Amino acid sequence: MRLLTLLVLLLAPLHPWQDPKGASAASDWRQFRGPSGLGVVQTSNLPERFGLKENLIWKVSLPPGHSSPVLSRDHIFVTAYEGKKLLTISLDRATGKVLWRRQAPRPREESFQSTHGPASSTPVTDGENVYVFFGDFGILSYGPDGRERWRSPLGPFHNANGHGSSPILADGVLLLICDQDSGSFLIAVDQQDGSIRWRTERPEVTRGYATPAIYRPRRGSVQVIVPGSYQAASYRLDTGEKLWWVRRMAWQVKCVPIISDGTIYINAWEPGPRRSVPPFDEVLSQYDTNRDGALSAQESPEPKIREQGTWNLWDLDQDGVMGRRDWEFYQARLSPENSLVAIRPGNARGDLTDSHVLWRHHKALPNTSSPLLINDVIFMVKDGGIVTSLDPASGRVLKQDRLKNAIGKYWASPVGAGDKVYVISEDGDLTTLKATGDWEVLATSRFQEDCLATPAIANDRIYIRTLGTLYCFGKGPR
Repeated sequence: MRLLTLLVLLLAPLHPWQDPKGASAASDWRQFRGPSGLGVVQTSNLPERFGLKENLIWKVSLPPGHSSPVLSRDHIFVTAYEGKKLLTISLDRATGKVLWRRQAPRPREESFQSTHGPASSTPVTDGENVYVFFGDFGILSYGPDGRERWRSPLGPFHNANGHGSSPILADGVLLLICDQDSGSFLIAVDQQDGSIRWRTERPEVTRGYATPAIYRPRRGSVQVIVPGSYQAASYRLDTGEKLWWVRRMAWQVKCVPIISDGTIYINAWEPGPRRSVPPFDEVLSQYDTNRDGALSAQESPEPKIREQGTWNLWDLDQDGVMGRRDWEFYQARLSPENSLVAIRPGNARGDLTDSHVLWRHHKALPNTSSPLLINDVIFMVKDGGIVTSLDPASGRVLKQDRLKNAIGKYWASPVGAGDKVYVISEDGDLTTLKATGDWEVLATSRFQEDCLATPAIANDRIYIRTLGTLYCFGKGPR
């Protein structure tokens, strides 16, 4: 019996709370930011410098798309768009040769900003099949040969910037955050046939672009961690039941959580002023002149609401007036707490804002780029090339400085391998950092192409996608 117990322990999968360094030895990079969404692998044999004549294994031209590449053993999967076509593309991992392209239905064309696009969500693969999400259609799954396995239409979505959350897989289900200005929900669909396992409504949040993560506590239910506007929340993976939440988060959350050693780290930042706004009932009593229980743009006491062209930001359900929900979200938007927050939930339930938050860090926070935990150091990169390293136990700043040769905007998230951290700017400046608390710049490589996708790493290779090209780099021969 003791021998059997020992074998079970040795063969059991490593859960995030058992891995304080957040690293993985996996040879695949199956979802946004790779194994468990942590953005880290254990290989230490990646180069510092990259270029057409330096450590290039292959490159291939692709249609534009903002999604990041994911890797199975033999394949690379990306999404893209070509004119009005929504595409899923499979490439040979060894050579970069395009194996197949499949076009998704596009029954609508929802609005999006220029740094977003109709192919922003990163695919996810189970190692054989691939699963993709387009805001203009929904979810599709293809086999390794490109044959469609199933489709699950979703939407339309009410998200002014376009829908950018990426799906993940866990325990036989595909999970997707569908946060929007009205009608937000979290959905779990069966990995094999696309049928809905459960759907949980999220009326307490508005638009968001985050990717969920899986938390496996020592005891109790496996949980889905969902960053959202004004609060982060946990749901049971098997049922979708909401278990706990932490308030005082920012609006329009975009990052993926880091989960390591029982602690959850979530970054949320959105620009804008902070000030107090009176409650809805008080405003109604003074300004609701027609006594219909709501506010028109002309009745609002807030000049910001009356500004031309901004009404759709405040009238979330687009019914022509601001009701209680609209006003309360307006209040929340003007009083967020931008922060990188560390939460240690254990098996607690309910509101954990004042009981299970270990620390909050409020300065030099990224907008879109997710934090990275590697070698017991948290790294963040903010627009302007500001890099901050922190102690994950206390939130104490270890070092903060500017990347003087890469001061652009940062949409892609940093990734790490062994003793190196890689960060790439929108301008295509790739900086290699020493992965220590007192980090230093090892090299800067310039692609001279726009880049919004997060790199992928596996088997001593790093894959970098610009708007028009996919590159594979490594120390080995071509």
